[in-house]
Amino acid sequence: MEHVPETERDPNFGEGAEITHEKDDRVLKGDKVELQDTDAWDKLGYSFPTWRKWQILIVVFLIQISMNLNASMYSHGVAHIAEQHHISKQVARIPQMLFLVAYGFGCELWAPWSEEYGRWPIQQLSLFLVNVWQIPCALSKNFATYAVFRTFGGLSTAGGSVTLGVLADMWEPDEQEYAVAFLVLSSVGGSVVGAIAGGFIEARMSLPWIFWMQLIVGGFVQLVHLCCNPETRATILLDREAKKRRKTGEDPNIYGPNEIRGHEMSLKKIGTVFGRPFYMFFTEPIVLWLSLLSGFSDALIFSFLESFQPVYKQWGFGIIGVSLAFIPILIGYILSYLSYLPSIHYFRGKRRKGIALSPEVRLWWLLFLVPLETIGLFGFAWTSLGPSYGIPWIVPMIFSTLIAIANYAIYQSSIDYQTAAYGPYAASATGGNDLARDFLAGIAALYSAPMYENIPGRPLQYPTTILACLACVVTIPIYVVYWKGPQIRAKSKFAQSLDQTREKSREERRKRGLGGEKGATEKVERV
Repeated sequence: MEHVPETERDPNFGEGAEITHEKDDRVLKGDKVELQDTDAWDKLGYSFPTWRKWQILIVVFLIQISMNLNASMYSHGVAHIAEQHHISKQVARIPQMLFLVAYGFGCELWAPWSEEYGRWPIQQLSLFLVNVWQIPCALSKNFATYAVFRTFGGLSTAGGSVTLGVLADMWEPDEQEYAVAFLVLSSVGGSVVGAIAGGFIEARMSLPWIFWMQLIVGGFVQLVHLCCNPETRATILLDREAKKRRKTGEDPNIYGPNEIRGHEMSLKKIGTVFGRPFYMFFTEPIVLWLSLLSGFSDALIFSFLESFQPVYKQWGFGIIGVSLAFIPILIGYILSYLSYLPSIHYFRGKRRKGIALSPEVRLWWLLFLVPLETIGLFGFAWTSLGPSYGIPWIVPMIFSTLIAIANYAIYQSSIDYQTAAYGPYAASATGGNDLARDFLAGIAALYSAPMYENIPGRPLQYPTTILACLACVVTIPIYVVYWKGPQIRAKSKFAQSLDQTREKSREERRKRGLGGEKGATEKVERV
């Protein structure tokens, strides 16, 4: 094998280690040659059969449902916890807030470990820990137990940063819209599933069953993941393939990325990976705008956890009836998901024809759906006057469906757009999005109930009207990003690295004779 006679010292390999770079950019350490993704493309997640990719994604879908069910079901235990421990309902909501805020940080804490050690073991460990922390809550004899172990549960949840990582392991950005849309449905839908199921548990079972049920669902999901999902992280798969080639004698000098570099998780590296989402959140206007909009929309749903009870109580709804009132929100999510499929198909068809499209096209359908959030909030506010005004209960439900359509659209388009716009930094960009959603939802768990109880005049109508006015303001940047996105991204070093990285990857695959094979795979995968 020919090498360019060029050596240098690299701190990644330790003091004094020599690395030689080939003309095709391979990395060597002594006589060890690094196996790169372009050398074994057919072994990576990108080359999995379409059915296999979607089977993996369905399991990830269930994981997301489980995680978000944990976030919302606790609210159905608030009244029992307040009564049992002789505290106010407001104090009893603190563990819910702690879980959501910790959840936002937990997503970022788990991400670098999944990149180093693989998605599968990290998701298994996360699911195991979350399930373990349910047990002390179910057996709790004091309020502090809820606060401590709900915080542990949030920190233990490897959320969107890891699940989106699994998706990115199997689809390149130009091919992943269908998968993103499907996964977002589970992310927003899980909270509603928890709200619906929680009402039945609250009405018919004792307080510990709030947590036992979360444990049952979490245990089932962990078992399914254990049995059905393989590893998808490219570096781990390359390590395995390199070991296989050495064992068979095909290439005794080939080694995987981690075998050469090692698992170096220094505090500096962890700090860099963990800090990048915050850096991008505050320095990238697009990330900031979309994250705040997405977080605001998610906070609305947790506000509804408190507003639905006094609103629908006017029509005689009990605990179960109020829970069933969340079904229109779930319907709205499904309708919004289905509405995205034609636009995804249309723009992917253009790309297949070789037409260059900017990432901003992924916001196109959002332009038409995002006003439904403001419309839905105003409509919900003033149809919640009750039956004394001759308003049937189904009318506010219709407006809540409009809000759900917009909420799904905001999350779907913002995640899809940031993935396309920020390329190798997409995990950090979407990490800021997840952090904003969970943090603002956690804060909403505390302020929403007092907001619907203490505003004088019309305590049910005025709070939602305030939210509607805020929605009108925070949705305006969507149109700014759509029209001015290219100019804003032109000033971003993160976004500009996208085209260079992808072009280099494509060129390497072409040089090594894998371009044709990859192209054939893509034709099969398109749906």
